[in-house]
Amino acid sequence: MLRPGVLRVSDAGQVFAADVADRLRPFIARRIPAQDVDDVLQDTFVRMQRGLANLRDDTRTTPWLYQIARRAVADHLRARQRHPLAERDPDEPVDQPTGDESHALAGCLATFVATLPSPYREAVTLVELEGLTAREAAAMVGISTSGMKSRVQRGRAELRRRFEVCCRIALDARNKVIEVTPRAPCCAPNARPD
Repeated sequence: MLRPGVLRVSDAGQVFAADVADRLRPFIARRIPAQDVDDVLQDTFVRMQRGLANLRDDTRTTPWLYQIARRAVADHLRARQRHPLAERDPDEPVDQPTGDESHALAGCLATFVATLPSPYREAVTLVELEGLTAREAAAMVGISTSGMKSRVQRGRAELRRRFEVCCRIALDARNKVIEVTPRAPCCAPNARPD
């Protein structure tokens, strides 16, 4: 029989997790959008669980926790930058102007990807749209990692060619889209340049 006020092992774990969450939540919230804080915090806990066996110095637990959180935040931000389509609100109509020219192109992306030849369509969908790594996509399809990277690169090049046939795209110094002007008349994804 347990006395009141005595922590059981599971209670201690819950108290520790709550304490860590209370410390890390504001740290994470200052670095990413509010809607993503819980996801990154959960990712941090998963990484902690995986790396706990590698913690050599128990006195350095707090810096270790913050380092894990920093890496989880960095990976999250990197993934958002690499896959901006995941940020679009599913209820938002695709053709609605957003003010951001890259979002205008993103609305047409699915149509253009669907017209790519089979191996390139599959590679671009898995790596660029679904967010798998080249290694994961290659294992899923049954080809080498370098073969998958090659297919993704060729698929991207073909997508770019198709977008340029349909639209004039102006880029800034960092290769970010700053202006999109449809060519008159608007071309279909399979159209060839004049």
